[in-house]
Amino acid sequence: MNRSSDAPPRRSLPLVYHPAYDVPMPEGHPFPMSKFRALYEYLLAEGLATPDQFHTPVPIPREAVEAVHDAAYVAAYLDGTLEARALRRIGFPWSPAVVRRTMYAAGGTLLTARLALEHGIACNTAGGTHHAFADYGSGFCIFHDMAIAIRLLQGEQAIARALIVDLDVHQGDGTAMIFANDPSVFTFSMHGATNFPRIKRTSDLDVALPDDTEDDAYLEILRSYLPRLLDDVRPDLVFYDAGVDPHRDDRFGKLALTDAGLAARDRYVLESCRATETPVAAVIGGGYDRDLARLVRRHALLHRAATDVLRDSDRIGIIDA
Repeated sequence: MNRSSDAPPRRSLPLVYHPAYDVPMPEGHPFPMSKFRALYEYLLAEGLATPDQFHTPVPIPREAVEAVHDAAYVAAYLDGTLEARALRRIGFPWSPAVVRRTMYAAGGTLLTARLALEHGIACNTAGGTHHAFADYGSGFCIFHDMAIAIRLLQGEQAIARALIVDLDVHQGDGTAMIFANDPSVFTFSMHGATNFPRIKRTSDLDVALPDDTEDDAYLEILRSYLPRLLDDVRPDLVFYDAGVDPHRDDRFGKLALTDAGLAARDRYVLESCRATETPVAAVIGGGYDRDLARLVRRHALLHRAATDVLRDSDRIGIIDA
């Protein structure tokens, strides 16, 4: 571990946001789309971030999407000709605004990854579309943002090997299938055993948790796997899907973590990556509390933890390559 002789300058946590992340949904729609703008506003209002910490993404290039997804599926979705059954499986109505949102959100995760490689940690205020498969979307996921970023960065030779740490309560089934038999990307999903998706796919490492798993048991299990993974995989970049749907009050969760448990989880993942000098790009993943204010505070735990971990690593003089 490299350490500077003098205290390094304090860095601000790079954050990524675009207003296109928020698209109005029909009344009663189960996906809380307004959480993205609300999270951005909350981080500013609470003094957790300043405007100059936010970086603005551009839409992901279509060719980058097609490096992961079937070209016919990409064309049908972008052109608005995807059949109704496929749209129902995704769960969003089609509109030009949702297309725009999809491309900006994937661009945001790519920008987050680039910033993580430069600064050590970076956080998107969206992302984590781990149910998107190569030729179809599912579970509110259209294109797989993390996979697109990995393939583009690998193509640029910015990274060779990536690790996806997926702690959303739902298994990253699309992730598992996209990277099946690909030794350059290790997929780790720790999720609820009885939750969506009904048919689980095979990640490189799946840890299925029983319903009502609480903070202490959850953290003990995570601690038993993550350090060894970082040592064995030795990734050039970690993508961390920090879904807050393992919370006990999440309507789609079935686990029993508290706010304190989620905060401890996020800090542990980020500290573990920093201890091995591994850059980490964090996305917010799922969260479905009907109370938007509670949900936003829960998502902001990631950004609080990342701010603290980056500050602490600067204090001890960790220097990124």
